[in-house]
Amino acid sequence: MSIYAIGDLHLSFAPGVEKPMDIYGSAWNGHAQRLKENWVELIRPEDTVILAGDISWGLKLSEAVYDLEWIDRLPGKKVIFKGNHDLWWSGIGKLNRLYDSIHFVQNTAWEAEGWFLCGSRGWLCPGSEDFTVQDEKIYKRELLRLQMSLEDAKRQGAEHLIGVLHYPPSSANGRGSEFTRAFEEAGVSQVVYGHLHGADAYRKGMKGKYNGIEYRLVSLDYLKCRPVCIKE
Repeated sequence: MSIYAIGDLHLSFAPGVEKPMDIYGSAWNGHAQRLKENWVELIRPEDTVILAGDISWGLKLSEAVYDLEWIDRLPGKKVIFKGNHDLWWSGIGKLNRLYDSIHFVQNTAWEAEGWFLCGSRGWLCPGSEDFTVQDEKIYKRELLRLQMSLEDAKRQGAEHLIGVLHYPPSSANGRGSEFTRAFEEAGVSQVVYGHLHGADAYRKGMKGKYNGIEYRLVSLDYLKCRPVCIKE
């Protein structure tokens, strides 16, 4: 099996949930259909796909299920992490009873063929533009969630770890953060994240090796609607 990753699906199949993404540029034209075509071409039933947040524009679970059912019908096993726009996300136990092919991660780790997937939503990091006292509080809370996830992997005897955030792991200065330090201390080999859209934003994201860890931006528009293989 292989492990793939992509973030920021931004689906809106529910009746009344109208959020056309093509207003954000040509990279989003027909993005759901393009993603489906690439997914079916690439992903086998035994593969795992990490979805790094911002899954659905639905505000309530009753709206998001239209998008989750669409994902459920795609090949492979899916592991979903929360994004800042996933306002429908509540009750992790309830979510994890919905679908056999989808697992939702919150404060825990999930094993995919010996590789443990650990992470949290993340948040703006200190040093980011307009970083506020409220941002500091959320940043600390998301760091705690990440640490709980990494600790859960260790409790399960993990030797190989992949980190997942929705937000970038550092501010645009690329100097790292408490998120990157947590990944380093846990022995994570690579980290995937999304959230950044457009050429100007792409340049601000941490990419490549940093303190021995490979960082990958996997937002849907950056990947041109094609999940990237991160582990054969």
